[in-house]
Amino acid sequence: MMILTCIVLLTIGLILLIFFSDVFVDAASSLSIRLKVPKMLIALTIASFGTCAPELAISFNSIRTGNVDMTLANVIGSSIVNILLIVGIAAIVKPIKVKDRTIKKELPLLVFITFAFFILLSDGLFKQGAVNGLSRADAMVLIAWFIFFIYYIIMVVRKSKSDEKDKPKYPLKSSVLLIIFSLIAIVIASDMVVDNAVLLAETLGISQKIISMTIIVIGTSLPELTMTVTSAKHGEFDMAVGNIIGTNIFNICIVLGLPIIVYGSITSNAFNFIDSLVVLVAALSFYIFGRSDKELSRREGIFMVTLFLIYYIYIILT
Repeated sequence: MMILTCIVLLTIGLILLIFFSDVFVDAASSLSIRLKVPKMLIALTIASFGTCAPELAISFNSIRTGNVDMTLANVIGSSIVNILLIVGIAAIVKPIKVKDRTIKKELPLLVFITFAFFILLSDGLFKQGAVNGLSRADAMVLIAWFIFFIYYIIMVVRKSKSDEKDKPKYPLKSSVLLIIFSLIAIVIASDMVVDNAVLLAETLGISQKIISMTIIVIGTSLPELTMTVTSAKHGEFDMAVGNIIGTNIFNICIVLGLPIIVYGSITSNAFNFIDSLVVLVAALSFYIFGRSDKELSRREGIFMVTLFLIYYIYIILT
């Protein structure tokens, strides 16, 4: 009976996270349009933050409650799912065309930030017997990379012509109220997800890593999945690619970096060299496939999804 209750509450929590993340994105977009903020800035910042809001709330709550494995699983799993599974599926649905600027700037930036994360997390590579973890200093490096990313976006926006013709979904006052309410709801729902995921893992004797990397990560990645696949299907390739790049950078730098700065260093024996390496391989494959013929083909999409399945079989069996 307890297991069934945990599953029901966990599912409700995930549904609420996804629903209020959508509300947050719509309200924030409406506010930005009302304030005449350029559309490109909305897409690369507010949309990314909105779809990452569940992960950010879960990271804060899991570190605060001492469930560090869930925090790392949240970021590592989301980064892998976003590229290998979501971009892979989107490419299978319709080959994704990639612009020159994305190949030369945004994708390399994603690779550099992912490589920095790989190095910072892989303490065992540089000191024998060391436990992998991230310190406040490491988190500051990640935050610095995010500041550089925001600086880059601002430079891009300044060089771009404003094309704000969209009508805001909500009035100004409603947008502000919905943003506040949705953020509160996201925090409450994240508490529900974390508490029941931990209880479910303990009851079933399953590690937090497995529960987090499957139910929580895939569940909270549903907004990215629907947005990316729908964008690719309708030929909105910039939106499909940009959403994943922005989301992964936000995940690594803010979803992981910010809670560590607030609560302090984290260490974990549950994640090893293979886990962080797959995150890096995912980013590299995104760049390499996007650069080849300036398109992610269906064959490359199938390869990415296959790599995702191989990795998940590995973590389940180990």
